[in-house]
Amino acid sequence: MSLFIILAIGAGLLVGLSRQLNGRLALSTNAWESSFWNHIVGLAFVSLIALLAGGLFGGAPLDAPWWAYLGGPIGVLFIAAGSWAINRIGAAQTAMLIIAGQMISGVAIDMAMGVQGQLWARMLGVALILGGMWVTRTAKAKR
Repeated sequence: MSLFIILAIGAGLLVGLSRQLNGRLALSTNAWESSFWNHIVGLAFVSLIALLAGGLFGGAPLDAPWWAYLGGPIGVLFIAAGSWAINRIGAAQTAMLIIAGQMISGVAIDMAMGVQGQLWARMLGVALILGGMWVTRTAKAKR
């Protein structure tokens, strides 16, 4: 279990770094072009790694439901939105709002799928994230 916790934290760190790098690229291009190049370079990277490690085409993609492929277009929108936002409201604000959005959708998905857990605790987590964003935003405005 601790390996998965470390992987999740590492993934979160990479998301933050990715947002910064894409935000910088968007300054030289725009949010849509930044998202385009992010996906082109990502495709090249995953192709190289998969070809070297094996298993690039080991699955059965036609067995997946059609909606399973919506992750691609959603990812494009996520990267473009993040690239646009980070240059306007900063890294910390963007990260907190992205995390709040992830928490809200995570709570909704868990509820829809019947995952065990306390709704009040989940909602408190979302409220704390939004409260943290409000505190940092208020402190920044008073400077």
